[in-house]
Amino acid sequence: MWPCLSPRAAVLIALLLLPAAMASAAAAAAGHGEEMKSIYAGPKVVPVRLGRPAFGPESLAFDHRGGGPYTGVSNGRVLRWRADRRRPGWTEFAHNYKHATVAECAARKKAAAAESVCGRPLGVQFDRRTGEMYIADAYLGLMRVGRRGGMAEVVAAEAGGVALNFVNGVDVDQATGDVYFTDSSTTYKRSDYLLVVLSGDATGRLLRYEPRTGNVTVLESGLAFPNGVAVSADGTHLVVAETASCRLLRHWLRGSNAGATEVLADLPGYPDNVRPAAADGGRGASYWVALNRDKAWTVNGTTPASVAAVRVVVDDGGGKVDVALRGFGGATVSEVVERNGSLWFGSVDTPYVGLLKLTSL
Repeated sequence: MWPCLSPRAAVLIALLLLPAAMASAAAAAAGHGEEMKSIYAGPKVVPVRLGRPAFGPESLAFDHRGGGPYTGVSNGRVLRWRADRRRPGWTEFAHNYKHATVAECAARKKAAAAESVCGRPLGVQFDRRTGEMYIADAYLGLMRVGRRGGMAEVVAAEAGGVALNFVNGVDVDQATGDVYFTDSSTTYKRSDYLLVVLSGDATGRLLRYEPRTGNVTVLESGLAFPNGVAVSADGTHLVVAETASCRLLRHWLRGSNAGATEVLADLPGYPDNVRPAAADGGRGASYWVALNRDKAWTVNGTTPASVAAVRVVVDDGGGKVDVALRGFGGATVSEVVERNGSLWFGSVDTPYVGLLKLTSL
């Protein structure tokens, strides 16, 4: 998650980061340009529009029956897409306690209240065995709602004696039911996300919630804006997007390296969420990584050539970017989910979810 910058904030970050950005942009071109395949996908993306005042579908999930996508939006609610041929559209799936107790957050309100007032669901994911959805709400903590939706409950609000402050990405190990999520900063909240980058803050944490016991464990701390998280297909490790460092990390859960965290891949931009790509016998495990901005942003701004998302292929030697998606204009991408021959795109900047048929590329 990295919301759209205001003009004033954009100028500030450009002035502070310009020298480093120029160097990193050159390094990115040298390190990735010849290796990755570029696809100008943006113009072919079809918008699946949300209803007002919903905005900013950050993350996407599909339920155990294949229904969805589901997404959390700026008014603190989680919506579900119903692909009914007669009346397709979005309906509310889940909400939090503030929508029943705070007047500004009532469903009848057409104007969106501040996120810090009504909550802001970022990452969402299902436990497909139970049908329950886990919601990473930036302000309220880790939440859970049953398969029929309704009122979500807070299941984790602190870890290691420290309150959750900026809950962001989430994924579920479908074999064990364990839930992995990130707390992007123990110092700054989502509303001050820019300071996480500008200050060099490295107080972020990678966490595990165990539904069987209710325990929350700190797996790794001292991270620089940990964001999206994905469980590997074999359950041996996690892939974590570290936004401020423009890289993917791998945290080992099992094996001789259990408990260790290492750099998996350097990226050509600032990563948001990470989700597995479809299996392909011709390559190793791979992941779609959304990039809120590419490294050249503070120098060139957002252009048709800006990288909005990449696919990272992982082998014994680590991870390498093999595909870059471009052409998304001024809209940033916060998540890419590959499903049934299509790519679905989430974005904190748009009033719609994007859909791209891979056959159109």
